[in-house]
Amino acid sequence: MHFELTFRPRLAAILPAYSKAGFRRDFLAGLNVMILALPLSMAFAIAAGVTPAQGLFTAIIGGGLIAALGGSSVQIGGPTGAFVIITYSVLQAFGLNGLYLCTFMAGIMLCLMGLARLGTVIRFIPYPVSRAFTKGIAILILSSQLKNFFGLAVTPMPVTIVGKLAVFFTHLNTIQWPTVGLALTSLLVVANWPKRFSRYVPGSMVGLVGATLLVVVFGLQDKWHLATVGTQFGEISRSLPSFHFPAGDFHLIRALIHPAFTIALLVAMQALLCAVVTDGMIDERHDSNQELMGQGIANLVGPLFGCIPVTGAAARSIANVRLGGRTPVAGLVHSGLLLLFVLLAAPLISHVPLATLSAILVVAAYRMVSWKQFLRLTSWPLSDSSVFLATFTLTVLADLTVAVEVGVVLAALLMVKRISETSQITAVDESTETEGSQHSLIGKTVPRGVVVFRVFGAFFFGVVDKLDDELKRAKQEPEVLILRIRKVLAIDATGLQALEDLHAKLRAKGKHLILSAPHTQPLAVMEHAGFIDRLGRDNVCPHITAALARSRVILGLPPEAVPDDPHEQLHRDRQEIAAARRELSEALDRAGKILKKD
Repeated sequence: MHFELTFRPRLAAILPAYSKAGFRRDFLAGLNVMILALPLSMAFAIAAGVTPAQGLFTAIIGGGLIAALGGSSVQIGGPTGAFVIITYSVLQAFGLNGLYLCTFMAGIMLCLMGLARLGTVIRFIPYPVSRAFTKGIAILILSSQLKNFFGLAVTPMPVTIVGKLAVFFTHLNTIQWPTVGLALTSLLVVANWPKRFSRYVPGSMVGLVGATLLVVVFGLQDKWHLATVGTQFGEISRSLPSFHFPAGDFHLIRALIHPAFTIALLVAMQALLCAVVTDGMIDERHDSNQELMGQGIANLVGPLFGCIPVTGAAARSIANVRLGGRTPVAGLVHSGLLLLFVLLAAPLISHVPLATLSAILVVAAYRMVSWKQFLRLTSWPLSDSSVFLATFTLTVLADLTVAVEVGVVLAALLMVKRISETSQITAVDESTETEGSQHSLIGKTVPRGVVVFRVFGAFFFGVVDKLDDELKRAKQEPEVLILRIRKVLAIDATGLQALEDLHAKLRAKGKHLILSAPHTQPLAVMEHAGFIDRLGRDNVCPHITAALARSRVILGLPPEAVPDDPHEQLHRDRQEIAAARRELSEALDRAGKILKKD
């Protein structure tokens, strides 16, 4: 793991050449994104078990820090649906102080991820795992809205989905039908608001303002006993939140390690996935490690002022791009205008009906699910479908922390399976040789008692068994075993140990192991472990021709005679030219991929 103390926020790179025209464009985008973020921030906060004010200040403080210190030009930060369930669970188990401490710890983990340059690694979490998390969380969000959508007279709701459904069906007699009517009306407005108008005013804001006006103008709050932000949480203060460092002893910190890791991983996954999507929209490449640093600092500072976990919000970031935002200034404008709204118009928020906020969340969760995804499972490989269903089921029915941990393990196992499937170990001789390179077996004689194995792909714990299987298939144990590892680009400790054991086994029987054309990383690993010295440097050869020559020396045979046939020499020359062309083409392809990554 490589730590590098670099800190290059995207904002700092953009400001020196920033223009007035760019500010006008970013200001309008930030204004419209603020309108979108206002109802969502409150709705997600309420669903997470905290006050709407905490959701707003999470978008203000966390969103501002992500824009100022992150590695993406257009990332909009704020509370999102991904954290509703884990936040609610931590809050119920450890209280507000525990939630703040857990978020603070997640921020530390994210900063360490950024310092360790893990940004590119996290982005490679398989699609089935990341999609299963998203869809499972969406189902949990839907279940969390049963109370406010139907106006149930029960508090608090259980954490698990099974418990929520049980409470719902045992309290059907407490359903408040005026609340249901307002929730359904709000849902229809939010879900069916024309897309051509949502560019300027999102449907969630229309539903929020419309329902609030109905409640205020017609006095529905007292007439129908509708629950509002004011009746549930009191009036939102116009003052800024005060600083408070979360307290915790060793036992509390140890208990919070797992949920903190879950929050950190979800923040990283969602933020980097969002950044990749917006990169494609603006033809730009974000700095994933700097983005992790920005996300980490936002989650470090936020809980000190009563904020909940914050990350990149996909819907708000995409809207930012579509509305013309091109720099982090748009994210700063979004946070600044939210702050201005809270300071000037906070009392108005107290009249917002909870049923409407619930409807907004129902629409958001429904769009997260994407039911067509389940129909596509039959067209996926069985292993991918199984991983998706296992992660989805654990997310819905078990604890989200367990689901994340199992999902990451399944992702690793899936990666090992994929790599092991592409890695090959095969015995080759003059008749089965398929390579036409300069140092192939074509035209050469493999001495009696010599066996050549060609290894392709990564040589790690997932493919060591293949070597054992190939050795068992051999009719007799060779006097000299040559491993052609020219196309082995990586080796791990298990692969190294397999080579150590193979060498020791052969040496105990007076037999020999020769390595042919080891690549840079495997050679460095073997050199560092001292295996090259134990094997003997003469037994590490640059190509198969040298390896065969070394085997003849070990067996006491004379050097292989060089053919005098000019036609055969011409054939060899043509093979060498063709091989050189292929190697040049491969080198150019590798160089192109490296440049593309950089």
